Amino acid sequence: MELIDLHVHSDASDGTLAPAAVTALALETGLSAYALTDHDTTDGVREAVDAAKHTPLEVIPGTELSALYEGCEIHILGLYVNPESRTLREALGQLRADRARRNDEILALFQRDGFPLTQGDLEQGAPGQVITRAHFARALVKKGCVSSMDQAFHRYLDHGKKYCPQKKAFDPDKAIRLIRKAGGFPALAHPVQYRLGWNKTQAMIQELKEMGLMGIEVYYSSHTQNDSLRLKELCRRFGLLPTGGSDFHGSNKPGICLGRGRGGLRVSALLLEDIRKSAGP
Repeated sequence: MELIDLHVHSDASDGTLAPAAVTALALETGLSAYALTDHDTTDGVREAVDAAKHTPLEVIPGTELSALYEGCEIHILGLYVNPESRTLREALGQLRADRARRNDEILALFQRDGFPLTQGDLEQGAPGQVITRAHFARALVKKGCVSSMDQAFHRYLDHGKKYCPQKKAFDPDKAIRLIRKAGGFPALAHPVQYRLGWNKTQAMIQELKEMGLMGIEVYYSSHTQNDSLRLKELCRRFGLLPTGGSDFHGSNKPGICLGRGRGGLRVSALLLEDIRKSAGP
């Protein structure tokens, strides 16, 4: 069975491998396709695609957009987006500007409380990348303020903590419209992670479907078999397509391997046929 991974990050956002290195790893792993879905950017797509030229690997242009649903941050994956879409790039540029202002606020909070963090610590020699909470966590580990990234999030950076002010995000309908206008296929990422409860999750998916959602990430690194079965049933009920991915971030999520998640993930390339057909403005 040919395997794919439709949820992958590079150092264009909060992964630790360059896009070309992710492509090389996907080839080494034996994947037939993967989607580069960096947070709120498509900047790494060209490099990833170019690295796959003259190989059997398909690199799917993608992104992962942040959105707010009734005060809860959710993520919408965009598969097969046109990375050069002017509308999408302008909207992402504004979102990154808002994110940069929030990062300045977070950094100021840490510095005010005596943490020895600087902007250079976050960029780690790569200015211009999308800085996320993972960059703060990694810097805190390197400075010896915490023993692990998990500890950094638990103590300081989880939602609701002092050093995690609410960030600006798209409304879900705007995120979905942007993806579809860019020729992409919008899918709800990791629904179980939002901890909304099953009834609320179903209600949210129904609303998102009415906004133009086309898929659900059924197969995911932290989904149990029961989670995937229930989400697959929601796909059937609402006429949505299943997607699946590891949420690979390199060493920022050391327990998650490309294409395999935490060891048991297997996403069949057969899913791609219907997704390809459905993508488009």
